[in-house]
Amino acid sequence: MSLLHHLAHDRNETALKKHLSTSLKILVSLGLIAYLFWRMDLAQVKMVLYSANYLYLLPAALLFLAAMTNSALKWYILLRAQRIEVPFHAILSYTYVGFFFNNFLPANVGGDVMRGYGLARYTERTAEAAISVIVDRIVGLAAFMVCAAVSAAVAILFMHQKELQGVELAAVMALGLVVGGFAALLSRRIRAQLGKAFRWRPLVPLSPLYHRTSEALDAYRHSYGALAAAFCVSLSTLILTNMTDYFIAQSLGGGLALIYIFIFNPIIAFVLLVPVSIGGLGVTQAIYPFFYGLVGVPASFAFSISLLKQLVIYVTSVLGGILWWRGKAGAGETARHVVEASGT
Repeated sequence: MSLLHHLAHDRNETALKKHLSTSLKILVSLGLIAYLFWRMDLAQVKMVLYSANYLYLLPAALLFLAAMTNSALKWYILLRAQRIEVPFHAILSYTYVGFFFNNFLPANVGGDVMRGYGLARYTERTAEAAISVIVDRIVGLAAFMVCAAVSAAVAILFMHQKELQGVELAAVMALGLVVGGFAALLSRRIRAQLGKAFRWRPLVPLSPLYHRTSEALDAYRHSYGALAAAFCVSLSTLILTNMTDYFIAQSLGGGLALIYIFIFNPIIAFVLLVPVSIGGLGVTQAIYPFFYGLVGVPASFAFSISLLKQLVIYVTSVLGGILWWRGKAGAGETARHVVEASGT
């Protein structure tokens, strides 16, 4: 009885911590929004939004949907490198569901967890599913930081934007961190050293999971073609999301140079990985004026872009919600049947 009581206490404590963490993130989002509305010139924001041509949001939404589909293609390529045979429509379904849950879970991390969970149920290969999501994210971040670094260098050298030197340095450092971290993950020597920690008695039960995860990483050690292809697909995904922001800016009257979007959009995506808010709400609205303010873009204009970008994300991710609901409605079936049904 005492053991059952102890387990119940642990579950309750874990649930409480989870609820507190979620509540804190909601407070961060609401607090940032309230602060920004207090600091922002709301009359100017209203004027910008009132004069907008919202027809531009249609191509913006279509471009964002294309970017989500492209993300699924990148994941599909990486899964093939692991010899995980999953139909593309299933990968597409999990990708859309992940984007949907990004709106309600911490930043982009929550969506990654949801699509990894779905794939693990489908394939019954938990370690491989988790590693595929991690590698997918790493390759994407590497491509994003390359784009930011190169674009910033172009602006500095040819547009004499010396104020972007700090941004250039940050992008290069972030790229080094991402590539260095990935190299460490692929190193058998480093993983072998880390594996010794699982000889410690409290960690022994986790040892099989660690070794399966380590073996899953080996699939990418010499998958140069797949990694290069995934990197190129990531760049094309970034172009699509950059053009999404460009059309949103055009809806507000334009005047925002495309080169600045190529610099700041990938950096903003990198910052949003920090899980301090729900779906990036509040943080997105704070960092758009900050970064674009570095090149003289009015805060009200950048803030308005962030609001419309959030709207585009909410609207386009509804498809993921529909796919998730269809899967939930068929909960009596296996996960495989649910996903196959969503692809018809």
